[in-house]
Amino acid sequence: MQKTFTAINIEITINSGQVFLWNKIKDQWIGIDGQDLLILNQSPFSVKSSSNNIDNFFRADDNLKKILLDISRDKIVAGAVKQSPGLRLIRQDPFQCYISFICSSNSSIQNIKSMLENLCKKFGTRKRFEGYELATFPKSETLANASMRDLIECKLGFRAKYVKEAAQAVESGKIDFASLKKADYHTTLESLKKIRGIGNKVADCIALFSLDKMEAFPIDRWTQRILLKYYKKFFDNVTEKPVTEKKYEKLHSEILEYFGPYAGYSQQFLFKMERDLNKKNWL
Repeated sequence: MQKTFTAINIEITINSGQVFLWNKIKDQWIGIDGQDLLILNQSPFSVKSSSNNIDNFFRADDNLKKILLDISRDKIVAGAVKQSPGLRLIRQDPFQCYISFICSSNSSIQNIKSMLENLCKKFGTRKRFEGYELATFPKSETLANASMRDLIECKLGFRAKYVKEAAQAVESGKIDFASLKKADYHTTLESLKKIRGIGNKVADCIALFSLDKMEAFPIDRWTQRILLKYYKKFFDNVTEKPVTEKKYEKLHSEILEYFGPYAGYSQQFLFKMERDLNKKNWL
């Protein structure tokens, strides 16, 4: 199935730190979203999906005009939107997003991509689609039952035990993504943080990129740098030091009050702007 969208810049969106299992082959972006394989073309813009599920990925149900108008009240965000007008938030497969950001701890985008590709090769299901053959993302049951040896062979390092336990939490029902999508932001964050390897920042990434929590604002060294550089006078709890659990919650409250209900969109535009300004590599 194929559908045309407008005003989305694929390269900017894929290269914005939200997703990792993507490769550009000639003029196409080829990616994995859970059990789905996607092929994206910019001109003419099209999305092909092995599962015929294409409205979900680019959040076609968002009122983008309203969102961009709202977040552009801030002049720094307005500049970031102007710089990357085709950037979009992605609604990812929740389990893939959950494992991806557990693997992101203390790692570069390139290393995260490598770890996830290793997991797909070892534990995913091979599929052919539109002339490409790729391994889908492993299912929770598969990773929950995986041996530590096999997980460590995927170059996960200390994250191997977190990945296994996280998958077991999904299998046991401790983590239920359908319920978390319906839950409020704070309930979702606290539920995710009960899983070893998930702190505030990782929980916010999962909540924003896969569970529809637009008020999530992942705070890492890049967002700290942004807040210190452009917004220091607005936030009492922003410092150069790593943000503690207590300060994270207070800082998030200040951020939400300042940026509004679509703070997550603001964060994504600001994050992309600052990393590009510092010429950091993407996929």
